[in-house]
Amino acid sequence: MFNYLELFVEYLTVELGLSENTRAAYLRDLRLLQKYLGLQSEDDLAAVTRRQLLTYMKQLKSDGKSPATIARKLASIKAFYRFLAAERYISSNPAEVIEAANKGIHLPKVLSVEEVDALLDEPNLGTIEGFRDKTMLEVLYATGMRVSELLNVPVSNVNLQMKYIIAFGKGSKERIIPLGRTAVKYLEKYLQEIRPQLVKGNSKPPDNLFVSLWGGPMTRQRFWEIIKAYGKNAGITKNITPHMLRHSFATHLLDNGTDLRVVQELLGHADIATTQIYTHLTNKRLRAVYDKAHPRA
Repeated sequence: MFNYLELFVEYLTVELGLSENTRAAYLRDLRLLQKYLGLQSEDDLAAVTRRQLLTYMKQLKSDGKSPATIARKLASIKAFYRFLAAERYISSNPAEVIEAANKGIHLPKVLSVEEVDALLDEPNLGTIEGFRDKTMLEVLYATGMRVSELLNVPVSNVNLQMKYIIAFGKGSKERIIPLGRTAVKYLEKYLQEIRPQLVKGNSKPPDNLFVSLWGGPMTRQRFWEIIKAYGKNAGITKNITPHMLRHSFATHLLDNGTDLRVVQELLGHADIATTQIYTHLTNKRLRAVYDKAHPRA
């Protein structure tokens, strides 16, 4: 039996970098759902149906819960079942089309171009570890990949001559992502000089493009620690997560006029509605610039 809640908490910590209080809130909401449905085990949450979730939502409304509370609980439930579906623990997502009262759009947190530059300038290129880290960060920002995709990319999926990388996203969907000249430059040296040194002590080196100092696969937890440390050293006060570079990738492309459908394709979003969240962020920033700059704003 899988401990689904434990796996979910690991995902919230490593992949999304959520705080302890936020993770606790997610767990609290899911355990309340478990209690309401009378499930004996946390693992039974994986067998919950859409009808059960709809009944629970109606009950919350009948109990006089505010739209904000219902929306928050539904967000926890949706995140949990989205995770189970993405990791193929369940075949279909029972929460996919369930909606709560509209509480507005939660905009993703992004780094400015200047903050990205500061972050990517932090690794020490004079060390093996620093050069590896620099290459990882450059590739992550150049491609907008999820950190799990980045760490699972095999060396064979990198084509430096044609300047692209092949990623496997949610549902094992394959997509080809262009590589910019900066990412290519660092990948060339990393593959020719740095990675061979990292794996030379491993009799059975992994296929993964990025490896640990011991020549094994890089873990999501370790990557999260690396990016947090560089963010702190760069003087960035935001709570940096690996996913923040993905958000920044999308937002900066849209800021510079990239078509929304192109960004959708690059990010590997099945539904363009998911990508549209970044247009709200871009519009918000445009509004702020307009209000500050226009004499009659």
